[in-house]
Amino acid sequence: MTDILMPKATAVWLVDNTSLTFEQIADFCGLHPLEVRGIADGDVARDIRGVDPITGGQLTREELDKAQDNADYRMKAIVSRHAELLKSAKPAPKYTPVSRRQDRPDAIAWFVRNHPEVTDAQIAKLLGTTKSTIESVRNRTHWNSANIKPVDPVTLGLVGQLALDELVKKAADKKAKDDARRGGDTLQPVQEVEVVEEEFVPEERERPTAEPTAESVFGPRS
Repeated sequence: MTDILMPKATAVWLVDNTSLTFEQIADFCGLHPLEVRGIADGDVARDIRGVDPITGGQLTREELDKAQDNADYRMKAIVSRHAELLKSAKPAPKYTPVSRRQDRPDAIAWFVRNHPEVTDAQIAKLLGTTKSTIESVRNRTHWNSANIKPVDPVTLGLVGQLALDELVKKAADKKAKDDARRGGDTLQPVQEVEVVEEEFVPEERERPTAEPTAESVFGPRS
């Protein structure tokens, strides 16, 4: 059976315009046969206007004819493009029993203390909690901070061991890559310093300031 749009309105049209059995209509529309009988008796869906599934692109005339000729035949609906678009692409939120919801803060505290590399977004997704709750546990502003104790989420039954190991490994790998990237940005290569040798200039001899005299050259006269 394929989900169809407006099943009750479709059932109303089939009851009014075909010779199908209640079981055939119920199977096609996803209803209970007694509900279809109630539509036929006027007790159910009184104010609902019938919708033709053929013109709506959810059923072919050939399928309808086969079903009217054979009461045991079950019609196959055409997959509606509109029905596919209406389906939510997001997975259903993870349900945590009420008895275990009070254990979430303990699991959050365990992550904060033992695995700071795991981001708040990853913790929130794994435990089905919110970033504000994580922040309140980290800052000890949670209303029940006095009673919160770090406990392994696997022990609490909130997640499986494989899921926890995978998350921790993924967070550790990301942190290692980030650290390596930051280290590469901060370390600068050693620059070669050109040493310029000073040109050696021989020291000039000191010259006498006075002009030489005959006495200084030949000695005193005798």
